[in-house]
Parts: sequence; structure tokens; C-alpha cells
Amino acid sequence: MNLHMIGCTHRAAGVEIRERLAFSGAQVGDALDRWQQSLPDTELVLVSTCNRVELYAATPHESTEAGPQELANALLSYHGVSPASVNGQLIQLENREVIAHLFRVAASLDSMVVGEPQILAQVKEAYQAAHDLGTAGPVLHDLFQASLHAARRVHNETGLHRHRVSIPSVAIADFATRVFEDFDDKRVLVLGAGEMAEETLRYLHDAGARRIHVVNRNEERGRQLAEAWSGDYHPWDDLWEQLVAADMAIGATAANEPVVTAATFAQHVAPRRHQRPLFMLDLAVPRDFDPAVGDALGVYLYSLDDLESACRLNRRARAKELPAAERILDDEVARYLAAAHHRVAAPVITGLRRGMEGPKQAELARLFNKLPQLDDAARGEIEQFADRLVNKLLHPPLESLRDAAREGPPHGLLDALRRLFRLED
Repeated sequence: MNLHMIGCTHRAAGVEIRERLAFSGAQVGDALDRWQQSLPDTELVLVSTCNRVELYAATPHESTEAGPQELANALLSYHGVSPASVNGQLIQLENREVIAHLFRVAASLDSMVVGEPQILAQVKEAYQAAHDLGTAGPVLHDLFQASLHAARRVHNETGLHRHRVSIPSVAIADFATRVFEDFDDKRVLVLGAGEMAEETLRYLHDAGARRIHVVNRNEERGRQLAEAWSGDYHPWDDLWEQLVAADMAIGATAANEPVVTAATFAQHVAPRRHQRPLFMLDLAVPRDFDPAVGDALGVYLYSLDDLESACRLNRRARAKELPAAERILDDEVARYLAAAHHRVAAPVITGLRRGMEGPKQAELARLFNKLPQLDDAARGEIEQFADRLVNKLLHPPLESLRDAAREGPPHGLLDALRRLFRLED
């Protein structure tokens, strides 16, 4: 099998590109189902978060229908995005690069905030969604399980995750404090009720915020989140009233387009606030707040891309833990590759042993028929001799296979052994 990854991340693509390619939960299932029909022999997993959209694929070696370009076209065409419009911001990785990249993603070494804990759960959920739909076969199963194991090693064996750090924590500590000195008397409005909304409320609560208000289209989920933080739930129709009253507004919905545009803000909110300071944090991809809203007087609007400078400081603070984490991932990548190459060689190894076992047993039976006077002890010595001889004969080709597998899939040697020992028969 060949491994591919096609996608965009915060490192190579701005939020404008990421939000155009982002997939909601329902869209992930629909896209995987659609792609499975057009690429029936390809295993697929789609990871879509606020900072990355990545399509992982495992294709047969002889496949000509699911190469990097075909996978890129599938990813772009779902949202009607032309290749020219992404302007080279798509990443294309193959084989070992895919393995190393996914391990870094799961371990949060490729995150905007190094060490943030949310990405591991997001990788798990992405794999589970593909598994449930039947698009993740045995190759991607092994790859994603290995990535989760590598991430757990980094978590347990380094101090990278010692302090709870995430995008919301950086946003609150580095940006909200520029607008407000404290939060205990500030009215906080959260749009959405997913994991990012809950994570942001956790940090705001730790910082002293107590006046929590949640607006969400799903009433049950919205009420659950509000009650968890001793806050109040409001139906979606109350959005404008709540924005008028808020001191802080956090956008964390899964909407496909801005829920607050510059025009609607100017019409429903701005005239009634009288330029009172409003801190707005947009953690959604696609964005919840039109960037032009930030031009209104008294509004301090920050999006994910605005966090990059603060995140660079975070990475420097954790730099001393990175070498140990990198060594763990290098070890896990090597371990995964060795196991994968062994699996490729396993049928040939089994065939070699089976091919010699038959003649060995036949010759033993012929010998014992000629020497019926042999007792059990003598028969046992002869059988052990035959086993040792077969093992010594097998040792050179098996050692050659192991040596070749350390460098990569030993396809040439495997083909030669199949022909030499007629294993295809």
C-alpha cells in the first residue's frame, strides 16, 4: 500500500483557505461516503479542525485512480474550491512523511499551541468516524493506532503537557487581559456549545469569570453547557440582545459562514453599545465573526491567526521538552515502519517455511519406513536434526529480508524469493 496525505494547516495556509476547506461533522461523513464510492479500493480518514484539514489515504501500489492529484481534486471539489485559488497552500506527503506527520499531529508537536490536549481527541474522533463508515481499513487502522500510542508516550514521558495549555488559554492570557484587567464582573457570551466553547469557559472561569451566558441553536446542548458553568442559556433568536449586553463574546460554532456580519452588527448591536469595549474572540473555522466587525469603535476582535505570535512564545517556553518528544516520535516511526515492512514480508516468510516443511516431513517418513527398528529416542534425534537443518537453510534468506526491511519495503527481494522458491504456486 501507498500512504498519502493531502491538506492544509496553520503553518502553510491562512484562515481564509482553512475555512473554505473546513468540514463540519455531517460533511465529514458525507464526503467520506462520496469519496469511497469513487475510490472503492482506497482507505480514507479525514481530519478537520480549526487549524488543519487533512485527508489521509492508503492506496494499492498499482492504483492509478487515487494518486496525490486525484485526492487533492476530491478534497477541493467537495467545497467547489479551484486548485488555482489555494495558490500552492496544499501540502502533499507520501509514505514515511505521512507517518511522521501524523505522529507529530497526534502528539501536538504540530499544533499552533504546542502541547495542547484537544488534538489527540480530534484525531481519535476522525479515525472513529472513518471506521464507522467503513472507509478506514487495516492499513489506516494500524497507522492511527500507532499515532495514538506515540502521542501517549510523549504525554507520559516528557513535560510537554505538564501544564494545561490550549488555544483558548493563550487567547485569554495574552489577549483578553489586554482589554480587561479582571473578569469577575464581565458578562461573557459564548456562541456554540462544543468542545472549544467548553474549553474556553474553563479558562475564563479559572480567570475569575462568573457571569456566563450561552447562545446555541441546539437548546439541550446549550443548556447543558450553561448549567455546567452556573450560567444562563439563551435561544439563538436572542443573539443580538446578548451581544448588546456582553463584555466578551466567544465565537465557537460549527456554522458554515459568519453568524455576525459587519452589516448585522452595525444594524443590531453597535448603536446600542455606545462604543462600550467588547472583546471578541473568534475560535471557529469557518469564522463566526466577519473580520470587518473589528473595525467598529470599541470592538477588539481576535481570530486564530492573531494568536500566532503568542503561540511562538509558547513554543519557545516548551523548547527544552521538544528534543525528548522528537526522539520518542523518531523511535515510534522506526518501530511502525519495521512492523509494517515485516507484515509485507510475512507471507513470503510463511511460504518459505511451508515450502520446506512439506519435503522435510516427506523425507522423514521415507527414512522411518526404511528403518522401522528405530526407537522413539532415535526418531526424536533425527527429527531435531531435520528441524535444525531447515532452520539453517532458511537463515540466510530470512536475514536478508530483515536487513532489507530496515531500509524500506523489500519488494524486489520478495519478488525474487517468490520466483526462486516458486511460492506463487
